[in-house]
Amino acid sequence: MLKIFNTLSRTKEEFKPINPSEVTMYNCGLTVYFYAHIGNLRAYTMGDSMRRSLEFLGYKVKQVQNFTDVGHMTLTEEQKLKVGLQEVNDTDNGEDRMEKAAKKEGKTVWEVAQFYIDSAMKDYTEMNFEEPFSRPRATEYIKEQIDMIKVLLDKGYAYITPSAIYFDTSKSDGYGELTGQNLNEKLVGFREDVEKDDNKRNPSDFRLWQLDQGDHAMKWESPWGEGFPGWHIECSAMSKALLGETIDIHTGGMDNMPVHHVNEIAQSEAVNEKKFVNYWYHNEFLTVDGKKMSKSLGNAYTLTDLKEKGFDAMDLRYLYFLVNFRMKQNFTFEALTSARSARLKLKEFVRGEYKDVKIDKENIYYKEFVSSLEDSFNMPEALATVWKLIGDEKVDKDMKVSLIKEFDKALGLRLFEEDRKSEENIDPDTKAKLEKLISKRNDAKKNKDYTLSDSIRDEVKSMGYDLIDSKEGTSFKKN
Repeated sequence: MLKIFNTLSRTKEEFKPINPSEVTMYNCGLTVYFYAHIGNLRAYTMGDSMRRSLEFLGYKVKQVQNFTDVGHMTLTEEQKLKVGLQEVNDTDNGEDRMEKAAKKEGKTVWEVAQFYIDSAMKDYTEMNFEEPFSRPRATEYIKEQIDMIKVLLDKGYAYITPSAIYFDTSKSDGYGELTGQNLNEKLVGFREDVEKDDNKRNPSDFRLWQLDQGDHAMKWESPWGEGFPGWHIECSAMSKALLGETIDIHTGGMDNMPVHHVNEIAQSEAVNEKKFVNYWYHNEFLTVDGKKMSKSLGNAYTLTDLKEKGFDAMDLRYLYFLVNFRMKQNFTFEALTSARSARLKLKEFVRGEYKDVKIDKENIYYKEFVSSLEDSFNMPEALATVWKLIGDEKVDKDMKVSLIKEFDKALGLRLFEEDRKSEENIDPDTKAKLEKLISKRNDAKKNKDYTLSDSIRDEVKSMGYDLIDSKEGTSFKKN
């Protein structure tokens, strides 16, 4: 029996899907003003492993993961100085993250969005994420957002000011229940100091639609004049359009929970007069060397950064599985190196000739693996079962490999595929030179000229690459 830890109740609850034949799941996706960093990828690995686990357990899953390409505001430099903060996840009167990136990079906001969506999609492929039912962009659902705002105004949940349309949080029963605290009290100081708007009725009221201030590149016609949507209404509109008024599972990072997800609940339930989400699932923060991850500290590593150091995307995926997604995890290169070593040992174990064996679902290891997934997607325990299986001398190799092959449907570690080489980013001249050196070294080894072989390895190392010898031959990776 699957149990899911529900952030709303703070307990593990038996999973009862709305429709037994299809689970609906919405994953809060990337705001496409910059590359996906390893903190983002941890959240998306969680969503992918939940989807894979559900499918492994026999459910059909209708998964949606969005791209936010407008309306996600951050502090202006002036506001940062005023309150002494480097970053705030969401504001009402700040600067659109997309606009900020476009100015910095000398591109249009549309070009910025497409560039970072393309980059993210490449990362998602490398990370072996299953393709969801839909990857909607917020700008593709403007009509649906406007329609929801109309309903909120008609029902008295929203009001219009000279600068924006706001949701009136005082009209929402149970506002902030997801966080277990009074959001009005929590936000009053920040909202009044940074986002002071004499026309706002309550400090926690949030923007549904920003009326045109004249300098925003992305804007659309609406019944209230030109403008653009707020961040929160986007997810509510996309979720409703693609998954329905009530969905089974909604995921996201802990940073999304106190404001973004609270606001999604308030506006969706006000419009639909139904419960918005049955199971909320949040991943905790990823730190780097014990410090908060941020671009200003230079530790917001991307997948490309890791690949340039010789790591594979599956090393990162394996690393994420070592700690429950609901717990904080600390990233270090030492930990990533250990994860790579363990993953390669797994790959080495399943390599070579073996005979597919029919799996008995009453097998103790199969049942233990299923039990781990049913325990709120406990990936550390699932991995531990794999290693326990490998170490059991009473189980023959064919059965072990057959079971691991089945388990990898949920793990998604590509244990039965060759690693994707990092050679794709190497310029042709360097690649050609490396290949010639490898060929020359192979000849030296055949002639037992180990002095020459070692000198070639040193030459390759001085070029910034390591040689990797395996049964398939010699390859190279960035050191």
